Amino acid sequence: MKEKKTKTGQAFNLGIIKRILGFVKPYRGSFLSSLFLTLALAGLNPMKPVLFQYMLDQQVAAGDITGIRQLALLILGMLVLQTVLYYFQNILTNHLAQRVMRDIRIKVYSHILHLRLRYFDKTPVGALQTRTISDVETLNDVFSQGLVTILGEFLQLAAILGLMFYLDWQLTLVVLSSLPLMLIATWIFKEKVKASFQDVRKYVSELNSFLQERVSGMLIIQIFGREKIEENKFQEINARHRDANFRSILYYSVFFPVVEIISALAVALLIWYGTGNILEGRLSFGALVAFLMYIQMFFRPIRMLADQFNTLQLGMVSADRIFKVLDTREFIANNGHVGKEQMPFNGPVGISFKHVNFSYNPEEPVLKDISFEVPPGTTTALVGATGSGKTSIINLLSRFYEKDSGEILVEGIPVEQYKLNWLRGRIVTVPQDVFLFSGSVLENITLNNSEISREQVIQAAKDIGAHEFIMQLPGNYDYRVRERGATLSTGQRQLISFARALVYNPSVLVLDEATSSIDTETELLIQKATEKLMQGRTSLIIAHRLSTIRKASQIIVLNKGEIVEKGTQDELLKMQGRYYRLYQLQQGREFGLHHTS
Repeated sequence: MKEKKTKTGQAFNLGIIKRILGFVKPYRGSFLSSLFLTLALAGLNPMKPVLFQYMLDQQVAAGDITGIRQLALLILGMLVLQTVLYYFQNILTNHLAQRVMRDIRIKVYSHILHLRLRYFDKTPVGALQTRTISDVETLNDVFSQGLVTILGEFLQLAAILGLMFYLDWQLTLVVLSSLPLMLIATWIFKEKVKASFQDVRKYVSELNSFLQERVSGMLIIQIFGREKIEENKFQEINARHRDANFRSILYYSVFFPVVEIISALAVALLIWYGTGNILEGRLSFGALVAFLMYIQMFFRPIRMLADQFNTLQLGMVSADRIFKVLDTREFIANNGHVGKEQMPFNGPVGISFKHVNFSYNPEEPVLKDISFEVPPGTTTALVGATGSGKTSIINLLSRFYEKDSGEILVEGIPVEQYKLNWLRGRIVTVPQDVFLFSGSVLENITLNNSEISREQVIQAAKDIGAHEFIMQLPGNYDYRVRERGATLSTGQRQLISFARALVYNPSVLVLDEATSSIDTETELLIQKATEKLMQGRTSLIIAHRLSTIRKASQIIVLNKGEIVEKGTQDELLKMQGRYYRLYQLQQGREFGLHHTS
């Protein structure tokens, strides 16, 4: 835990700041302009006390009304100029921050899109949401309130100190005698608030992850009556988040009054020592007034710097978490050179698995020495109990996961030699759990591919048997599907996924339990559509319903990651082995259901 805080708790982690500034390069003009305005403001502000001193010591003392008016107009002009400069500096800085945040958010999202599925198996969705949205938003403060502002405050402090020593170095030392107390208070405040901010960010991530999981699993929560238990769990995390925020509020509530007391002490020392010098003739009244103004100007940036340092630290925490995602190199290697030019895939293709082994965890093999051939244009069915390795075979074929050993060939070429997008574009999977995005039916079928026309979508929907129900929807193909297709039935979602597969015209079609959760009438409709869909294509079918694979060219029976039987349905039934027992069991279940209905 200590090591983690060391990494993320530095206000100036030069490595992180350097990487952040890398996103500023396209906008260096805005950045330099903002920096120039910051420097100008840092130089203008400390000049006002000098002008007031001159006015009091020279013009007021001499009764020069005209000079007083001219100088007052000059000070007013400086204030107007400061306001204008501050306006443009604020606009430039915040515009720069928003553009950089947009670029970082796009880069993070693009990076996440290309990570291998294994990464998502172990990373909560809510955590990734926090990185992409909340952490990037927090990083915005590094630009709008952080780096440039802190630089301006430091320059202003340096200018103020220089002018104070120039006016009276002895009085300056007396005033600064209270500075160690200020620095100690600031350091304690900074460290305490840093820890509370880190806790706040941690609990925000936990809240996001918890909420995302529970909303996704709401059906299970309500089926088992877990609402109260989940509510209590959420309250626990929320309470920790609240307490972390309360701690930061407490530190702010203590720090600022302490700073005011120390600032008042500096003023008291100034008046005590300064009035004595005035009486002895060593200090002018104007210089004393200038010093009073400088004290306020000196301690205000220190108060602000303490807050801005914590803003910067919080930004460093968020930036560190963002860059950890960007530094994740869990990609499927895309070094292949074979694509459309070398292998157009205009027709069915052959698939070979040769002694393939695979595991999600090294200690738990999922596939063991898998070998089989799928001739071009044939249909191969994969059968087995849950966890036997059926879906893993499909995932390896499309390179969603990488095999541990062995060879997987498409048209005699190892899958690693294909360009990844080209390979996946020619192997289309219709998954068991159909996922539909928020958007129109048309967009869900084309997946926003501009090369697919509306006419092609309508023809595919007609071929698949989905056109009729789509035309009955309000707006038909422009009907807005809600998140995950909640307003459509399971069968309708399946039909849309089939139309999606057909319109992409794959060389290899994979049906992963695609008819396992629909009614008999819709299943018959889909079976007719799949016969057309599989014509001229190599097909792989994963099914628990053995009735859907009677016509398969070969059936591969898997058990605990191994092939135990292989052949046509008639051949496997004659063996009276595992497939035969599965067939008898399913036949008996269907018979029993028939008679009890």
